[in-house]
Amino acid sequence: MRQVTDVEAEALLARFGSLQQHQRQDGQRSPHKPLLVLLALGRLAAIGSSELPWSAAESALGELIAEFGPPSRASRAQSAAYPFTRLRNDQVWVLDQDVRMDLVRPLTSRRVTGRFDPSVESVLLARPALINAVARDLVVSNFPGTLAPDVLLAVGLDPPEVLAAAGAPPLSAAVPEGRRRDPAWRAVVLEAWDRQCAFCGYDGQLAGASVGIEAAHVWWFAFGGPDTPDNGLALCSLHHKLFDLGILGLDRGLRVMVSAMFSGRTQAGRAVYDLHGRGLSPRPGTTLPAPGHVSWHANQVFKGKPLAA
Repeated sequence: MRQVTDVEAEALLARFGSLQQHQRQDGQRSPHKPLLVLLALGRLAAIGSSELPWSAAESALGELIAEFGPPSRASRAQSAAYPFTRLRNDQVWVLDQDVRMDLVRPLTSRRVTGRFDPSVESVLLARPALINAVARDLVVSNFPGTLAPDVLLAVGLDPPEVLAAAGAPPLSAAVPEGRRRDPAWRAVVLEAWDRQCAFCGYDGQLAGASVGIEAAHVWWFAFGGPDTPDNGLALCSLHHKLFDLGILGLDRGLRVMVSAMFSGRTQAGRAVYDLHGRGLSPRPGTTLPAPGHVSWHANQVFKGKPLAA
């Protein structure tokens, strides 16, 4: 097997890294191509080939985009067709037949198959550690820490192995160039909200230390959101994940919204419904989420329409 030089490896990481550069300029979420790459990386790691028939991509990629992507009115098949055909423009993906961009029908009728460009796949196979490095770079650049492990599991990759991959940037580095996280932000947010969930009031402690309470960005940092008090909420681990998945959100009046797409059957699951319409309960003097940050979350993360009042 041929040896891959460090220069080749860095060039490959740069090619995949360019997939999300445009998002960092305007704050718009478009994880469709990264999700396709992650799905193909999972296949490459599992079977030694990134070959992905449209018949498999239509369902698998469509489900990934529906769960982890921004709100969309497009069908799952149409959402999957966009990256499946357009990733060719990034010089990392090829189709076995020449089809027009974005069209679902020819992908289905002609049984089109996609895969990494041979030059890309040969480098990944020659240095398997790059599979995890590319996956880590993409997942931490496109998703918050609450969702990154779930995305990796969904594409068939091992989260601890990927997130510890050598050669990829640290989690805090996957942000727009020139920006640095404020190490004091988390403590400021938790203190401002009395170390309790802004949605449900949970305030568990162990030996005097908060447990299961996290600082959540309203406008995700990797997409331009600032480390400022008006962009943070203290949330319990469950509601932080539901907030980042778009199941929970905030309306203009800073009341909690629950997506009508969410369904709970047990008493515990249906308790999420009880959050709908609930106002935040900050302590006096707490800085509330800014309207612009709330609007970004509503447009880029919250799924579908809220429950009826």
